[in-house]
Amino acid sequence: MAPDRAGAPPRAWQRMLSGRRLDLLDPSPLDIEISDIAHGLARVARWNGQTFGDHAFSVAQHSLLVEAIFCAQMPAASPDQRMATLLHDAPEYVIGDMISPFKAVVGGDYRMVEERLQHAIHLRFSLPPKLDAKTKSAIKRADQIAAYFEATVLAGFGTTEAVRYFGRPNGISADGLDLRLRPAKAVQTAFLRRFEVIEKARREKA
Repeated sequence: MAPDRAGAPPRAWQRMLSGRRLDLLDPSPLDIEISDIAHGLARVARWNGQTFGDHAFSVAQHSLLVEAIFCAQMPAASPDQRMATLLHDAPEYVIGDMISPFKAVVGGDYRMVEERLQHAIHLRFSLPPKLDAKTKSAIKRADQIAAYFEATVLAGFGTTEAVRYFGRPNGISADGLDLRLRPAKAVQTAFLRRFEVIEKARREKA
């Protein structure tokens, strides 16, 4: 980033609409609010915006889709596992959704910032700093299935090409999935409602 003024160090924080100032290099859980996450993710486009329709398919919609697939595959999942799934891409409310080919080029620095943000988000919402291997694998598989359907239904991929990159979604069809393109505000509201449903389940189980 450019210096704020001559001689000043580069600014490494972002002001959020909640009023929080989040340090991108050393994020504090105290500066993370679900309202900021929902607002940001509902306005970050998946696929760099290269999708059909009048609205972008946002990361918030993707997160809701992944969580729905995860629950379908793991009906006995705990509320904590469901919350971790809903928030699996939460750092992108700050750093945006960088497509996989570019992530590979950028490499370690991007991953470092992403991991620090994810760690702080997990601490903020009382989730394990690192997920167990089984949960992590199940979230990744649900993420790949979501990507397959987003690619073929919304982003112009052919079936063969999508299978090559994301695998075949055995046993799941797009018919039962919500791939509608909706305005950012509506998606933001849906994300917050789902968060509250899962959070209530977590409180009841505690």
